[in-house]
Amino acid sequence: MNFLAVFIGGGLGSILRYVLGLLFQKTNFSLPVSTLFANVLACIVFAFYFKFFALKLDSSTTFKLFLLTGICGGLSTFSTFSYETFALLKQGNLIWASLNIILNLLLCLSMFYLLHPKSVD
Repeated sequence: MNFLAVFIGGGLGSILRYVLGLLFQKTNFSLPVSTLFANVLACIVFAFYFKFFALKLDSSTTFKLFLLTGICGGLSTFSTFSYETFALLKQGNLIWASLNIILNLLLCLSMFYLLHPKSVD
């Protein structure tokens, strides 16, 4: 049942991400607004889960997997990255939180730099 919850949630999150891309494709901003909006929206959903469900209700593992791993994961993995970094900061692990931010950015951007074809822009 958990696999099905992640599968359905991930599909819905991915569709939502696609729709956001369509909605923001006509903007004249240099900033990728649809990605920013998807990342912020996923973080809002993630934070609302912990505010209203995880702490006040005994939510099921299936619902958590559907919402956080599925929908938020399909919409943006940035929400998980943000939550995990926030958790490290909340635990007082400033060095590990900083390292998490630096490694995620440097390693991920490095992969694009190293693997991106030089002749394609």
